[in-house]
Amino acid sequence: MDDDLSPEIILQNLKTQFIGQKIIYFPILDSTMEAARREALWGAEAGTVIIAEQQSGGRGRLQRKWISPRGGLALSIILRPNIDHLPYMIMISSLAVVNSIQAITSLNPQIKWPNDILINEKKICGILIENDLRQNSLHHAIIGIGINVNMHISDYPEIASFATSLSDQIGREVSKLDLLRQVLIEMERLYQLLSQKEYILAQWKDNLITLGQSIEINMGNKIYKGIAESVSKEGNLLLRQKNGTLVRIVAGDVTLR
Repeated sequence: MDDDLSPEIILQNLKTQFIGQKIIYFPILDSTMEAARREALWGAEAGTVIIAEQQSGGRGRLQRKWISPRGGLALSIILRPNIDHLPYMIMISSLAVVNSIQAITSLNPQIKWPNDILINEKKICGILIENDLRQNSLHHAIIGIGINVNMHISDYPEIASFATSLSDQIGREVSKLDLLRQVLIEMERLYQLLSQKEYILAQWKDNLITLGQSIEINMGNKIYKGIAESVSKEGNLLLRQKNGTLVRIVAGDVTLR
């Protein structure tokens, strides 16, 4: 299934007010995040979306390479939220992906703290958030989303042990166009609910596979082990160590044990 992801086609029946109403499309691009950053600095309006059929230099957290062939869906969304809404960007973006995959495929994805979407314990999507903070103000935020849609993961042995794709999970190809439209609709719906912080947090917590699990967190120079007890209102992970100490984790690589 080779969907046409041109802006004209995407905008047909796209029921959003601003997210996705301006789309910049590339057949191949180094990175949608890099392109979105340039557009944001040039004054692109909130809701502008950068889409690439294929990325040659896609990346995830900690500058890790993100494999992004034609079968995947790669996009970055430029937003200009209130600065106090920044902790909720990862929440609404991960929820938007989870809800959209459920709507299009009936699969049951879950969120692994802080930014991975899993299906059957394998990674289906990565999300990257970049903020341009200037003193006490926010110039822009960019949400990058990469979803493995129509890919045979066995063709990519470097990720086959921990990743999956929607087509591998359901045994047929999925419409990237339908999925993209749904993600944009969900992103806007949740973005417009940001004033309801407790609701957003509760929805996110309900979808976190990490909570209640025995986990290991690698923070580069230190490793923490314990039970993922909860998350704070800012989205930080609260880890109960074996000695009973509760540790607040702002960022780190989580392994489910």
